[in-house]
Amino acid sequence: MARGYDFYGAEVSYFSGKVRAYLRYKRIPFSEITPTRDIYRNIILARVGWPVIPIVVTPEDETWQDSSEIIDNFEQRFPEASIYPEGPRQKLAALLIETYADEWLKLPAMHYRWTKNRDFAIAEFGRLSRPDLDEAGRREVGEQTAKPFAGALPFLGVSEATAAAIERSYEGLLAELDAHFASHDFLFGTRPSIGDFGLYGPLYAHQYRDPASGEIMKRLAPNVVNWVQRMTKPPQPKGGAFLPNDEVPATIIPVLARMMREFLPVLEKTAVALSAHVEAHPQLIAGKNPVPRAIGQHEFTLEGATGTRAIFPFELWMLQRPLDFLASLQGEKAEAARAMLKEAGGEGIISFPAFPRLTRRQFQLVVE
Repeated sequence: MARGYDFYGAEVSYFSGKVRAYLRYKRIPFSEITPTRDIYRNIILARVGWPVIPIVVTPEDETWQDSSEIIDNFEQRFPEASIYPEGPRQKLAALLIETYADEWLKLPAMHYRWTKNRDFAIAEFGRLSRPDLDEAGRREVGEQTAKPFAGALPFLGVSEATAAAIERSYEGLLAELDAHFASHDFLFGTRPSIGDFGLYGPLYAHQYRDPASGEIMKRLAPNVVNWVQRMTKPPQPKGGAFLPNDEVPATIIPVLARMMREFLPVLEKTAVALSAHVEAHPQLIAGKNPVPRAIGQHEFTLEGATGTRAIFPFELWMLQRPLDFLASLQGEKAEAARAMLKEAGGEGIISFPAFPRLTRRQFQLVVE
């Protein structure tokens, strides 16, 4: 019997949700394998070099890691019902929302999980890591497993100084998405896009599934709850359609405007910092050494609050996706995309500062 796709992921995991929903929508046969401690040690670490989920092992014994790369690899093999709209406005908006969801929505996801859902998360980690232990043993393992995740909050910019602002921002986003999903099944019609799958990662694994966060979503945004459920069990697998005439609904513009207001200044600072870091560390040029996960710290502002967070070059690797697409457009398509950006306050995307181009080799971020 031919080997299928092995998907190493967990319900509690942000990016596992993104990939799993995609696999279900595309009806790609896969086996989900729970990453116990032994599996992390014997399979994931052996293949990738560091403990991370999700990963996919293909029938050819290839290892895929990173949710965006996993999805793009599957899109090449299963192109039917592509999750990338053909229209320039829709595709650019979808890529921008994926970037925002993957990278910036970590703030509310981690804030809510570790300040309002901690006991639940610890129990989940213990159950996944050591299902063979009794409740007390699983709790102890869960506490140990949780330490690096909970300890990451200050590096992301989650602190007492920013907590209230993160909650205001998240509730504002919920209101915007709730208004949109009152009239649309997905972001751009009756077919989910890469933007939907990006949003689903945090909004399912952390905000819908964690109990305290789930109560907030159900109370404030019932249409978002309905969207989460559609993403979990797609009503039209490998079906649906994007809106005609490259329409980006007016209800999407506030979501894009939120990204430009909150995250674009951080990305601009990151680009400047990366350029200076690479200039100061010439061994990074041409991928001789991997780029560090963080390259210092900087201040950011959210809903009137100022915080400090680490500078993450990986966020620029994600931003390259919409930037590259925008740069590929010409003529009327380019004008339409730029007009949408200007409507959302995204002129900074059009004139984004140059930075060293990034790529991934052997599961590590390097300068191209």
